[in-house]
Amino acid sequence: MSHPPHLASRRLLLQFLAASPLFAHRALAEGVRPSDPVEWAPRELDKPITDPRQALDVFDFEPVMKQNVPPAHFGYMATGVDDETTLRANREGFRKFALRPRRLVDVSSVDTSAEIFGVKYDSPIVIAPTGSNRAFHPDGEIAVARAAKAGNHLQILSTVATTSIEDAMAARGAPVWFQLYTTQRWEVAEALVKRAQAAGAPAIAVTLDVRTPAKWGTFVRLRRTDTRDCGTCHGVNDYLSRKPNFSGIDLGGVSSTVVTNLNWDAVKRLRDIVKVKLVLKGILACEDAKLAADSGVDAIVVSNHGGRVEDGVGATIEVLPEIVEATGGRIPVLVDSGFRRGSDIVKALAIGAKAVCIGRPYLWGLGAFGEAGVERVLTILRAETRIAMQQLGAPSLKDLVPAMVRRV
Repeated sequence: MSHPPHLASRRLLLQFLAASPLFAHRALAEGVRPSDPVEWAPRELDKPITDPRQALDVFDFEPVMKQNVPPAHFGYMATGVDDETTLRANREGFRKFALRPRRLVDVSSVDTSAEIFGVKYDSPIVIAPTGSNRAFHPDGEIAVARAAKAGNHLQILSTVATTSIEDAMAARGAPVWFQLYTTQRWEVAEALVKRAQAAGAPAIAVTLDVRTPAKWGTFVRLRRTDTRDCGTCHGVNDYLSRKPNFSGIDLGGVSSTVVTNLNWDAVKRLRDIVKVKLVLKGILACEDAKLAADSGVDAIVVSNHGGRVEDGVGATIEVLPEIVEATGGRIPVLVDSGFRRGSDIVKALAIGAKAVCIGRPYLWGLGAFGEAGVERVLTILRAETRIAMQQLGAPSLKDLVPAMVRRV
C-alpha cells in the first residue's frame, strides 16, 4: 500500500532524527536504545589506559601520549596544515570504499607475510619515516626499531630522525630504508645518500612534497600553552645540524627540509648516484606515477604526508586506484596517510598496494609507553589485518584482489 508523499517524507524525517546523536541522550532517558552502541560506552579521554595491554585499538594510545608529552611536542605530532581538511579526509576516505567478502573460503590458516624488494616481512605494515622521535620518548627511534624487530616489520628512517641510520639499523637488527630530504643543496643530498648506502640501507625513499614551510595552526596553539623554555633544547637555525644523520656534513647554510628545486632531472641525477633501490614518496597524481615508472624508479609511495604539508588534497585511499592502474604493475606501489585499522589496510592491499605505511599510530604508542607501546600498536594492527583478511575470504595477500573493494 502506497502512502501520500507528505507522509512518506515525514517518515523519512523521523527515521533520520531517530538515528541522530543529538537525540541519543533523550532516547536514553526515555529507555530507548540508541542507534549507535558507542553511546553506551564512549571512549573516556579523562581516564586513559595505564598499560598497553589494556588497549582495544590504536586510538587508546593517543590520550596517554597527550598526557605524557609536552604540549609543543604533542602539537608537532598531531597537527595538520591550514584548515586540516586533508588530515580529516584521510580518515573519511576509507568510508567511501566498502569491502566485498567472499564466502566458503578456508581461512583457518592466514599468511600475512609480504615480500618487498626480495625481502620477506611478517606483515605488509611498514614503519613510516617520522622525525624527532625523541621529542615523544627518550628512546626515540631506537624503541621504534626494537618494536619493528619484534614484529619483523620494514622500517623507514627519517632524514631528521633523532637517531642515526647506523644506530637505528643496529637496534632493528636488519637493514632499514632511509628517507631522504634532498635539501636545496645537491652536495648535502649526495652526502646523505652516501652515508645511508654505506650503512647498508637497501633503499632510499625521496620525499617530494615539502616545498614550502607548513602553516601548522594546531602546533602553534599548543606550543603557546607550553611553559617550558624551548631555547634550552632548540637553537636558532640549527634544526638540521642537531640531527645525527647530518653529522659531519657541510650544510652550507641549509637550515630546513624545504625543497623547491626538485624536478625530474634531479630524479635522474639521483638515479645515477643511488646504487640501491630508489623510491619516490609523495606521489598523488597518476601522471606522476607513470612518469616515475618510466624514469627507472624502483617504487613509489602514495602519500600526502599525513596532511602535514599541504591542505585541500584528496585522501590517499581515493587516488590509489588510478595510481595503481597508471603504473600497470611495473613497480611496487606503497601507500600511507590516515591508516588506523586493519580494514583500512586490507582495502589498500586489495586495490593494489604492495604495503601500507603507518606513522602517527606508532608515535602514539611511543609517547604513551615507549617501546612497549609501539610494539602493542603494531600487534593490534597485525591482528586486525589478519581478522579482516579472514572475513574477506583471503588466506594470503595475493588473494586480496580489486573485486573485494567497491566504491560507495
